[in-house]
Amino acid sequence: MEPTQRRTDIPVLMLHNLDPSWDSAETAVAVESAQKLATELNNEGHPVVVVPVTDAALGEVLQPYAPEDYVVFNWCEELPGCPRSDALVAGILESLSFAYTGSSSQVLALSWDKMAVKEMLNHIGVPTPDGRVIEMPAVDDWDRFPAIVKPSLEHCSFGISAEAVVFDRRELKQRVAFVQDTFKQPALVEAFIDGREFHVTLWGNGVVHALPAAEMDFSAFENAKDRLCSFDSKFTPGSVDYEKIELRIPAALDPAQISTLNQTAKRAYRAMGCRDFARIDLRLENDLYYVLDINPNADLSADTTLVYTAEAAGLSYGAIASLLVNLAAQRHPIFSQGN
Repeated sequence: MEPTQRRTDIPVLMLHNLDPSWDSAETAVAVESAQKLATELNNEGHPVVVVPVTDAALGEVLQPYAPEDYVVFNWCEELPGCPRSDALVAGILESLSFAYTGSSSQVLALSWDKMAVKEMLNHIGVPTPDGRVIEMPAVDDWDRFPAIVKPSLEHCSFGISAEAVVFDRRELKQRVAFVQDTFKQPALVEAFIDGREFHVTLWGNGVVHALPAAEMDFSAFENAKDRLCSFDSKFTPGSVDYEKIELRIPAALDPAQISTLNQTAKRAYRAMGCRDFARIDLRLENDLYYVLDINPNADLSADTTLVYTAEAAGLSYGAIASLLVNLAAQRHPIFSQGN
């Protein structure tokens, strides 16, 4: 599908989570973001019904709506009160026969298990940093430094800060213990690739297209511990990480480098079974692009790299959202007939 061939009359049911436990500022941001996306889709021509999800009873929330009448724009990252439930949201939509944007429940569930994703990619020869899940007694067996220590079952850079980068076994032990105590889960230890970092947004099913690559420029930081996309860099305005990491779009790469980068990202996308869109995070070392993470449910807020790279490719916020609706419509029993 080409962006210019998309239909703009497909009715959209836009789901977004609105957790009652959030403070007023968080709630206001979520409502404003949802309304902005709905307005953009509406301006493209799509009739849009915005449906906030405020509790775990998603089936009851969806009861007034017939699956044959809508494509669901799934912006419900989790059910309120149910952490890590994005796969559950997708599973409920599947059980009710709704066509929805984004990856399947199986893919979303897999994406939480960083080691399983790494093993899957390694099996087909897609480079990932050397790494393994480590329990405390096995720390002494790790001898590659610098290393980075992550919670093995999280998203959104939870647990990632300068302290996550370790340079010796003493620091490694401390950080593994921190992850296990704080997150109540095993730690994933990986070789720290201290190279250029790129985020590649892909879209499509069958034929997969790449938007211009974004580079996260860490040149403001002298200490290797600071050269990473931490939790603060994504979610804490005013923090050093947030303010000093520069976003470069498009990344300064020659055509051969862009081709290799995109091909690596596409292999990861297909291996994971991603659908409609995803963002692949990679780092460059010795002419190899190492996949750090696959984000099959990448953030679609207006101020994200996904939207910025779409705009660099000539696609407005509304147009990229409409394109995702059209991709999901190919799985709809009625709208697929004209798509």
